[in-house]
Parts: sequence; structure tokens; C-alpha cells
Amino acid sequence: MKRTKQIDIKHALALASAFHFLSSFARACLLPFLTLFFRQLGLTPAMTGIVMGTKHSVSLVWSPAAALLSKHYNKRRAVINASLVASAAVALLLLLLPPADVNTRVSSCVPSDLSVSPNKSVDANLLVNTTAAPGPLSNKTHPEAPVTPSAVTSNASAAPDMKSPVTARNHSLHQHDPAEPSKTGNTSVEVNSSLSTGPEVNSSSVRNTRSEVAATQGQGENQESGSDFLGSLKAMDAQHQLFFMVLLIVVLWELVACPLEWTVDDGLYEYLDFADASDRYSSSGPWGLVGAACGVGGAGLLVSKLNCFIAAETPRSAAHFYMYAGLVALILPAAVSLPLHITRKHDRANRLLKAVQLVRGSPRALLCAVTTLLVGAAGSAVDNFLLWQIQDHGGSELHMGLALAVALLSQAAFPLLAGRVSKLLSPGRMLAVGAAMLGLQCLYYSFLWAAWAALPAQLLSCFGSGALWWAVKVQCEDVAMAGAERNVRRVYSSLCLHLGAALGSFAAGFVVQRVGLAWLFRGAAAALALWCVLLPLLQWKAPRQRRINYSRLLAAEASEASDSESEQENDWLDKAMEPDGGSQQNGRRAKH
Repeated sequence: MKRTKQIDIKHALALASAFHFLSSFARACLLPFLTLFFRQLGLTPAMTGIVMGTKHSVSLVWSPAAALLSKHYNKRRAVINASLVASAAVALLLLLLPPADVNTRVSSCVPSDLSVSPNKSVDANLLVNTTAAPGPLSNKTHPEAPVTPSAVTSNASAAPDMKSPVTARNHSLHQHDPAEPSKTGNTSVEVNSSLSTGPEVNSSSVRNTRSEVAATQGQGENQESGSDFLGSLKAMDAQHQLFFMVLLIVVLWELVACPLEWTVDDGLYEYLDFADASDRYSSSGPWGLVGAACGVGGAGLLVSKLNCFIAAETPRSAAHFYMYAGLVALILPAAVSLPLHITRKHDRANRLLKAVQLVRGSPRALLCAVTTLLVGAAGSAVDNFLLWQIQDHGGSELHMGLALAVALLSQAAFPLLAGRVSKLLSPGRMLAVGAAMLGLQCLYYSFLWAAWAALPAQLLSCFGSGALWWAVKVQCEDVAMAGAERNVRRVYSSLCLHLGAALGSFAAGFVVQRVGLAWLFRGAAAALALWCVLLPLLQWKAPRQRRINYSRLLAAEASEASDSESEQENDWLDKAMEPDGGSQQNGRRAKH
């Protein structure tokens, strides 16, 4: 006979916690700093918002589809291992892209990070804030950076590069060759002579310009008629070429990386559910927040200690990618040893659609869904552009990593206070409190005056994100039936982390491009404040639907059945104990 395999629940939970810790650690080394890297390459805020919004949109659609396919074909372990290896390889492709301008090689280095020896002079380009994209990003840019004559000279020389190619070419034509000695006495004569012979020179220059423009238009028409994508990229300027290349790599990266989380969750949950221990799976969740806090804080500390360039033409921001790839190699042994449930019967019922129907059928659940959507949109604005705000005030990766780590640790600490808070506030009110705390954080970020000033506001994440997800968890238990809480929770997380984040990223990029970072945070704070005023009124008007407790119904039915059976037994005993009762009753029945 075939021996049944014994399931070690403690060992499975330990492996699940270790995997969540390491995977969150690896992602936190890179993903929070990704928009900062895009800014260093020379992407505008609108381009950055489009890239991040597309990333969340791909994850919204492909994560459940990939998890369903891996379950249907019993390829979960292969999908997990392939996702880890491919995500690390595709992420490194971003390092091969050149910046839109040579001066944008200067990353987020601030003057305090530069170590200059007495015998060497600092390049003027290192003191130029070339990472700022066109348009008003903030009212104040690098207040702590000293203004030197070399920096002013470099700004003057780099200004034509930020303009159109035609302007830059005309500027180079009107400049003198620095190699030729300047003669002050003959300067005016040469200018006057050129002006006197202007018709001939101008006519020839006009002919040359027209021929160049005609050649350029002809080349453009040939490239468009050829319907070649690479040819169309070559016809664009350097910034748009970079944008489309970044967008393609990020989409490919998300396609190979997003199936990891859903596939691991499904396999571990079904493995523990097979052993009747699915209720203990949530114990591994806090380890993900702790791992993310350690990863973002450690990465910020390590990168801030490096020089501006770790190698020839390699900025120190590339260390985030190398750390991510190295940690993925450490995760592979844990991924190989993960206990996963092998499904022998394919479940064709789409439980996620049933969870959506449960949320849609409850008015209070719909209000909770709208709240998570708005919080996701506002949270994406903070995640994408808070580091830009810190950088504009002279902050380094150390300030950024510490600020994000404090927020994650504060969020992880809320379950310790949930018991006391639940006695004072209902889950519906805690939902409004969580949204209000995020709005207060956004308002605080708009008035940021120094890099370190972001740290106190991060402590509000305990009653912001922590309280919000605790209220969402309670709402899932009230709406869902037994065994469907996890799918309902996935609906809320998808609305917040992917759909809301996608919409917020698209909108935030264009807002920053138009009015700047400060007004972006103020607008997000105003929207959340308005919703926090409307939410209690809508909750008061919404009908309260009580969940049917099936265990109590079964217990009540069992007690009623036992009472009726006991009554029948007692009636039979009473009749049997009578001396002539049973025989007289039988005789009467025979006469009738």
C-alpha cells in the first residue's frame, strides 16, 4: 500500500514566512527607487506616470490569469522559479539604456556626498541639477546646493541641449570656436562685413537649410512608409526613444514578475487547507512588511555610502538593480523547497468573480471598495513622487530609505493596537480614519522644508495604511461566506494596489508636469478629505446586512431535531409503561 505523506505545518509556515521576508526584501531594494532612476535617465513626470500606470495595469490583468493557468496545468513550481530568474534578468536590461542627455548621468548625488581631493577639481557637470524634468516640479529646487561660477557656466553651456535640436544647431553655428584666439579689434569689422554681405550669405544659408529640411522630411516619409518600429524610434528625439524603450522593458518585466505572488499564495494556501490549517496562513503576512522595511532601509543606507559613480559611466543607482538580482539568487533555494499543493481536479469555478459579486451585492462593501480605490490612487502619487520631493530638498538615498522604512514598520505595528482601537471605533469609522491619515500625510508632504522632515509624517502610517487594511479585513469577514474571505480580500487589494494605483499614476504624472509636486500632494489631500466627509453619511444611509451564521443555524437545527427525538422517545416510554394502555389503544385501532 502507498504510504500517505505526513504534512508538517510548522515547517510549511516557517518556509512561507522566510519566502515572504526574502521576496519583500528583494523588491524593496529596487521598486521604491525605480521612479528616481527614471528621473535620472531624463524622463519627464508625465512619462514616469505612464510607465508606472502601465506597470500596474499589466499586473491587474496578468496576475490572476497567470495564477489560473499555472494551476490548470500543474506548473506552479516551474512558474515560480522562472518568474524569479526572468525578473532579475529583465530588470538588469534597464541599466543598458543610455540617458536622454549626457548631463543626466549625474544621479541623485548632492554636494555633501562628493569627496574631492585637494589635487583634483570637481567637474562642473556634477554640480548641475540635470535630473529635474521640464516644467515646474516644485517651488524650491536643491536649496542646499551652493552656486558656483563653474556651475553657472555649465548651466549656460548645457542650456541649448535641453532645447529642440534645431535651436541647438543654430546656437552652435553662431558660437566662436574656443580653439581660435579672439581678436577684440577685428570683431566689429568682421560682424559688419558679414552684415554687409548678408544677402549672399543668407541666400546660401537659406538654401542649405531648405535642403536639410527637405532631406529630413524625405527621410521621415520613407521611415513612415516602411512601417518599421525601429525606424520610427530613430525618427524621434532621444527622450521619446528612451521613453518607449523603458516602457517596453517595464511591461516585459511585469509580465514575468507579477505571477510570482499569486502563484505562491495559491499553492501555500491550498497546501495548508489540505491539512485543515488554512487559518494559520495569515501569520506569515507581517513578515513581508518587516522584510520590505529592512530592504528599503538597508538599500538606502548602502547606496548613500557609495560614490556618485561605482564604475566608468555607471551611476550608483545601479546598485539597486545589482542588489535585487543578488537577492533573487538567494530566494531560489527557498522557492524550490516551498510546499505546494498539487491539484488533481481542476476547479473551473471562478471564485474571484463570485467574490466580485459578493462585494457588488453589499452597499457597505461597495463603499469600502471605493475607499480602497481612492486610497490606492493617492498612495501611488506618494509612492511615485515622494522621493522626488525629498531629492529636491537635498535628500540622499539615506533619507529616502529611512522614511520608507519607518512607514512600513509603523504599518506592521498596528495589529498590536487593533484590539484596543476596535473597542473605541467601529470598522466603518476606522476606514475613514485610515483615509484621513493618508490625506494628512499628503498635505504634510506638500509643505516639506527639508529632507529629514518627512520622517515624522511616516509615523501616521500606523493609523493610515495599518488601520485601513484592518478595516478591510473585517469587512471581508462580514461580506464573504465561509472559505471565501481570501478571495474577497484579493478583490480589495487588486482595486487598491493595481487599479487605483494605475489610475493614480497616470493622473499624478500629468499633474506634476503641469503644476508641480506640491500641488499634487495638496490635490490628493483635498480629494481624500472630501471623501472622508461623505463616507460616514453614505454609511449611515446604506442598509446594514447581517451575515448568516451557518454554524449557529446548524446547531439550532441539531438541537431542535434532538428535542423532537427525545419527545418521541418519552412518549413511547410513557405508553409502554401503562398497564393496559398499549393493549386498549391497539384494540381501538383494530375496531376502526
